[in-house]
Parts: sequence; structure tokens; C-alpha cells
Amino acid sequence: MQLSPALTGALALSLLLSLLLPSTTTHAHNITRILAQHPDFSTFNHYLTVTHLAAEINRRTTITVCAVDNAAMSDLLSKHLTLYTIKNVLSLHVFADYFGAKKLHQITKGSTLTATMFQATGEAPGTSGYVNITDLKGGKVGFGAVDNGGKLSSTFVKSIEEHPYNISVIQVSQILNSAEAEAPIPGPSQLNLTVLMAKQGCKSFADLLKSSGAESTFNENLDGGLTVFCPSDSILNSFMPKYKNLTAAGKVSLLLYHGVPVYQSMQTLKSNNGLMNTLATDGANKYDFTVQTSGEDVTLKTKVVTAAVTGTLVDEEPLVVYKIDKVLEPSELFKAAAAAPAPKETAQATAPGPDAPADAAADQTASDSGRGRFSGMLVMVVLSLWMGVGLI
Repeated sequence: MQLSPALTGALALSLLLSLLLPSTTTHAHNITRILAQHPDFSTFNHYLTVTHLAAEINRRTTITVCAVDNAAMSDLLSKHLTLYTIKNVLSLHVFADYFGAKKLHQITKGSTLTATMFQATGEAPGTSGYVNITDLKGGKVGFGAVDNGGKLSSTFVKSIEEHPYNISVIQVSQILNSAEAEAPIPGPSQLNLTVLMAKQGCKSFADLLKSSGAESTFNENLDGGLTVFCPSDSILNSFMPKYKNLTAAGKVSLLLYHGVPVYQSMQTLKSNNGLMNTLATDGANKYDFTVQTSGEDVTLKTKVVTAAVTGTLVDEEPLVVYKIDKVLEPSELFKAAAAAPAPKETAQATAPGPDAPADAAADQTASDSGRGRFSGMLVMVVLSLWMGVGLI
């Protein structure tokens, strides 16, 4: 079938626009903003923020949040659980799958198990971090934690906001009962940082924290969030001659330089490249370093050395301890490494002439020129077809 010139031109114009205009599709969501529009869920929203669950939810691309109203949250808070236990309980209400209202009422075989963020934390033993969802008689949908003996302690109330198949925020009637989620866990101030580090191959660093008195500063920051970069025993032992040459104050500053007063998960560390202040930062004494990411590799660059993050020893928010392959040396205590000058011949051979652009610029210019010619041809095609003029 032969298309009319007008229709052909319209199709060509549509093609042109789809090629030239950037895509604006996005899957970003913000659970705090969604719930802020509904005052009945203000307490639930507040605890998602203070437990840092909101940030975890926003990073997921497929998620279901089972919110409870303020009255149901009051029942949970009356148990006087620690903040870290409350986090586990609320994690049980965040599913790692999409369940909108329609899907809840069309569950295959009438019942299904779904994993939750509580299961993903590793805190849930066995399958206790799973939730049973069952389509019940009379149009109701029940929810029950697997470790609750099969009892469906909560039911679906309504959909709050849905963005298929990105995020679904629904209301459930009650907090899900789970003995495992409500099991008491120690807060960060009850954790023994040096003991944890010693058990994970950082005993030498832990011993220095204790002998220098720097341990107290690290412990004071546990409640508010703490990231520690720990050189392994073998790395630190070879560094000890340099360490012994420092003054007592210098030794403390060096150790504090390996701590950051903010909890930085590996995902956050990879996304927040740039300068980072440390526990040793004091006014004009910057004591900072630069975080750089290349693929999955994370490095910490001072003006003296560059160290790589080689593993995670402890990650119990708000505390995370990473292992690094070098001792971080601040320029405030050690001489900055001088950049080696490039050989003259190499510099002359690689330097672009006054009339010739650099290779990267030339490639970019060629690419831009090619896109420009392609776009111009498309425009000519559109105009020609629109006016009914043959191109042959």
C-alpha cells in the first residue's frame, strides 16, 4: 500500500523527533515524598527516615512498601524496642517485588511467599524474612510472616500510590508479627569496635587505637554513624617504622584519619566520589582524601598514597569497616609525592600542534559532524516527503 505524501512526512517527522530528542523516562522514586502527602502515615514515614530504610527503598528499582497508619505504629512503639530492632520490623514490611492492588487479588494458586528487606539484611535466620501473601474470601488479602506459625496477622486496606512495575505503596491493617524481627539486637554503642576489627584481621590497627587513646573518638561517633578504613595486619606491620617516628599527637591524627563520621555503605561510597573529611579534620587542618571509583573498584587517594578498598569486614549500620591495602598517609604528616616529569621526546611526540586539535577533540568534532550531517539528511527527507517531492 502506498502512503500519501502527508502521512509519509508525518511518519518521518516522528522518526526524526525520536532520534533527536533525548529520552526523559525515569524510574526514580522517593518514598518520603510519597508518604508526606498522607498525614495518617507520618509516624511510619518518620521511622523509615531515622532507620535509613527510606534511602534503601529509594535505591531499589522494584519494591513494595506495606505502610501502616499512626495508630498501628503506636502499637509497635508501645513495645519499647530499640531503634535497630524497629528497623528489622519495618524491613519486614518492604517486599523485594512489585505488588499492586490488582496483582494482590490475582495471586497464582491463591498464595505466594515473597522476600523482604529483612531477609536481605542477613539478620533473618532461615526463611523468617519471608512473608506469606494469601488471597482470602470476600475480597480480602492477608499477610503473615513465615515465622508467625502461618498466621495472617495483617490485611490489605488500600493502595496509596502505584508506579508499575517500579514501586507500590499500600496500606496494611497491622504490623506483621515476627519474633525474629522483634528479637533484641545491640545498638552500636554496645558493639566493641576493636574486638570486631581484631577478629577480622585488623588486630594491629585495633591495638594502636587502644594504646594511643584514639579508640574513644571512634566510639563517640558510633551512634551517629561511622566508617572505618582498616589496613590489614601485614600492611600495618611494614608501616610501623614510619609510625614510630611520629609524635604522640601525630600518631593519633594518623589513626583518626582512617575514620569518617558518617555511615557509608559500599553503594553510597561508589556513588559519592570526591573529597571526604575524616575524624582528624580540624579547621585549616583538612585531613581529607578523595574517593574515586572505576567500575567496581574503589580507591582512596591522598596527596601521598593511593589505597584500594579490598573488602568489607563489618557492615552493621550505622557502623561499617572496610579493609584497605595501604596505610592512608595525610599530607599534613607526610611529604606529598612529587609527580614524575614526562620525558621531553614523549611530550613533544604526543603534544598536538597549534593547527591540529587533540585526538579526543578531533574524535568529538568528527562525531558531532557526523551527527549533524545525519540530522540534516533527515530534515531534508522530512521536508521532501512533506512537500511531495521525489528524492530519486
